[in-house]
Parts: sequence; structure tokens; C-alpha cells
Amino acid sequence: MVTVNGKFPGPRITAREGDRIVVKVVNHVANNVTIHWHGVRQLRSGWADGPSYITQCPIQTGQSYVYNFTIVGQRGTLFWHAHISWLRATIYGPLILLPRLNESYPFGKPHKEVPILFGEWWNADPEAVIAQALQTGAGPNVSDAYTFNGFPGPLYNCSNNETETFRLKVKPGKTYLLRLINAALNDELFFSIANHTLVVVEADATYVKPFESDIIVLGPGQTSNVLLKTKPEYPNATFFMLARPYFTGTGTFDNSTVAGILEYKKNPLSAKNIPTLKPSLPAINDTSFVANFSSKFRSLNTAKYPAKVPQKVDKSFFFTVGLGTSPCPKNQTCQGPNNSSKFAASMNNISFTLPSIALLQQHFFGQANNGIYTTDFPAVPLRPFNYTGTPPNNTRVTNGTKTVVIPFNTSVQVVLQDTSILVAESHPLHLHGFNFYVVGQGFGNFNPNTDPPKFNLVDPVERNTVGVPSGGWVAIRFLADNPGVWLMHCHFDVHLSWGLRMAWIVEDGKLPNQKLPPPPLDLPKC
Repeated sequence: MVTVNGKFPGPRITAREGDRIVVKVVNHVANNVTIHWHGVRQLRSGWADGPSYITQCPIQTGQSYVYNFTIVGQRGTLFWHAHISWLRATIYGPLILLPRLNESYPFGKPHKEVPILFGEWWNADPEAVIAQALQTGAGPNVSDAYTFNGFPGPLYNCSNNETETFRLKVKPGKTYLLRLINAALNDELFFSIANHTLVVVEADATYVKPFESDIIVLGPGQTSNVLLKTKPEYPNATFFMLARPYFTGTGTFDNSTVAGILEYKKNPLSAKNIPTLKPSLPAINDTSFVANFSSKFRSLNTAKYPAKVPQKVDKSFFFTVGLGTSPCPKNQTCQGPNNSSKFAASMNNISFTLPSIALLQQHFFGQANNGIYTTDFPAVPLRPFNYTGTPPNNTRVTNGTKTVVIPFNTSVQVVLQDTSILVAESHPLHLHGFNFYVVGQGFGNFNPNTDPPKFNLVDPVERNTVGVPSGGWVAIRFLADNPGVWLMHCHFDVHLSWGLRMAWIVEDGKLPNQKLPPPPLDLPKC
């Protein structure tokens, strides 16, 4: 398997708000590789963002690249991962951003902090899995297990109970900060600890108004800090921590459960045969639970941590998000829908084709006219239809490398609308280079007349990845104050591979501190 420094998950990076992070990546494997610092704003450091063929060409075998960026106005839990093909299956690790020295959390100081990374494990090589799927047009083979910090746990028969189980050892009467990271490739996950209630205090490295929940929902690319208050006395039991998928699509998925164990450090004289209690998790397709959970998130919105929600909108966009089909090449049988086509995915029915030269390089050096990419990504669907009703007969997508150009400091609103083409399902949408405010969400088709008056423009949650509800819509706003080229995509890697992505080009501002500096000299060549 491909790893960083021989570790799985990869090494933890810890920094403070305001720190500069410098990471030299040396490629010793046969695969091309890039690293993305997921959720880092990358203000005027777009060359370090990492998505392959968007901000850089990949680091080839035997080559290296230094990622150099500063943490500006962010603190909390993020993560880093490979951003090319499916390599992030094994190339990922935690990115812990502490407050500045002498600054505290807006909640009590925890006794201990513990990162818990949710991962997804294939017995096969994930690169072979997606390569086969793209060739046949079928859905890819599903994973064989989920993991906590690399361990599948005792509910899988492949697993050695003692050595391959994540154990969280705690003391009674203490508060622990769990830094939850969903690094799975293709699955949103429910998470719960038996007989314990968690307090959510942060999402995607921004503080939220604390709320209690026995069950956490985390989409791929999402992170959350939760407080675990342990029981005041030693309980005569251990407790399962479980995670399993939330899934509303059709077709196969990895319907398995990863388990870890919460155990209280105890007097060695106490009984050995104590019970292990299990939490109950929602039904696999419990969309109403997910909607209810996501509606609880609100920005802290204090004087120190204000919610700077754009009140006016300069440019408004409406993007459909969903699946579709591509034709089967001549003289080939395909295993996609109806066994006559290939699976595809798109935004506004455009399936994004990666260019051969990184977009940021072309944009920065004024090579936009060489025909590799265009700036005509549509602001609204070219052919409107009943998005969540009976799907149209024609499910074909258009292929292209299309972008949207927006001036510096534009206030942007995007409504992301799920479609029922092939199947309605939830899509975790991630935006590079920005956090956005989630001002509204709902089921069915977005109504431009009746829905906007209900938007929360006071304290909406600020995130970098949001779940577009299955058979519904979500509205986001952000200020385009970061010049560069920024990818927006579904964080299910299978949908990413099928083309569910687009790119924003944010132009330079007039002042020197509003312009993107030139690339570092070691920027990988294509």
C-alpha cells in the first residue's frame, strides 16, 4: 500500500493559528501523487492547495515538491490527503490547528485530546478498483471494511480482536475532546458511543454553538470536534464505539460496521468479565435524522468569532448535482446503466474533464486561449427539468473542462440541487480555498421565490464541505476574497472520478495583497 513515512494513517501535523507550515513531499512510488490540505484557506497560496491538474501537476516518481502555506484565522481539526485518483484511501492524516499561544477554547479545557480518523479499507488495490470501474463503466467494487485510526475492530472476521481494535482508555469524571475526521472515500457515516452523549463544539475547523447528540453524522471530508464527558464513577462495563454508513443510493455499498472500544482505566482487582454495551444507530437510509442533525449547526457568532455572512449577493448560481451516463465506446460492451452505457456524474449536466496542464498555471501565465479549458460553465442548468421528480429519458452528460470566472471580492451564492437522475442521493460537496456559510436547505426542488426569505443570514454554520440532501437542495454563500483557481467537487471519490466537479477562477484584486504571487520554482512540471 502507498503510505506517508510508512504510517497508516499518516503522521499527525500539529500547528497553531498564524503558523507557517512547510512540508517537503518526496515521491518514492510508481504513482503520481499530490497532497491536499483539506479545509486550509490557502490565502494567496493556491500553489500549495494540491488538487492534481487544478493547482499543480502531480509530483512524479523520484521528484519532490515543497508545500508552503500559512494558517490564517483558522483553528480546529482538519486533515490532509492525496488528491489524485483514489490514492487518499491510504494517504491521509490529521491536521490539528491549535489556538494561538495564550488563547483558549470557547469551552472548558479538556483533560485530553484524541483524533479519531474514519477510514475505508480495500483488500484489493484501490487504484485497480477505480481503473477497472472506469474501463467497464460499472460502479466500482465496494470496500471491505471501515476503520478507526487504521483499525477495523472486532466485528470483522479478518480482524485480530486484541491488536486490531482502536481502544480509547479514559478516566472517570473527565472531559475528552474527540477530533473526528471522516477520511472514508465513498461513505457518509453515523457514529455513536454506547451510553454516552457527545457535545458538538466545532465543524470543519470553525466553532459552533454547542449542542448535544448521541449520534454524529459525518460526510467524507467533514471534521468535527466533540466533547465526551466520562461517567463520574467507574462503570462496570466497557462501551462500543460504532460507525456505519448512511446510504440512500441504489447499487452495492459496504454495509458493514467498524467498532472501537471505550474503556475506563480501572482498579486491576475488579472483575474481568464485564459486559460491552452497544449503541443503536439510525437506519442506513434515515435521511430525516441526517437533515435534523445538520439543522442543529449554528455559528458561534460571538464578538471574537463573528459570522461574517454576506448579506448581499453579487453573483447567484444554481447548480444541479447528480449522476448521469456516458455512451459506451464502439466495439465495447459496458456494465453501466442498462448495460449499454457508462456511469457518469455532473454539475449542471457537465462532467468535468481534467486538463493535461494544471489550470492555475494556465490562468496565471495567461494561457487561457490555448483551448485546454473554457470559462463558460453555465450559471444555471441549460435544460431545466423537474429535478427531484420523474427524471428525463435522456441521462447523457456533456464532457468539458469548464470554469466560472469571478472578480476579486465578489459575494457569491450557490444553490446546489440534487437530482433524481438514476438515483437521488446525498452528495458531500467540498469547496477549495474558502469556507462558506450554509444559509438554507430543504427537500424537493428549490423555490427561488419562497425559499430565500427563510434563509438564516445571522448565524449559519460555516463549513468547507456540506451534504447536499438526498432529493433536496442546499444554499451556500461565500466572499471570493482569495485569488486563484479553486476546485468544487463531490467528496465521494467515485463521483469525483465520474466528473462531479467544476472550478472557480477568482481574479486578482487591485492591491498588492490581493494578488496571487508567482509559483515556487519547484512546482512540478506536466
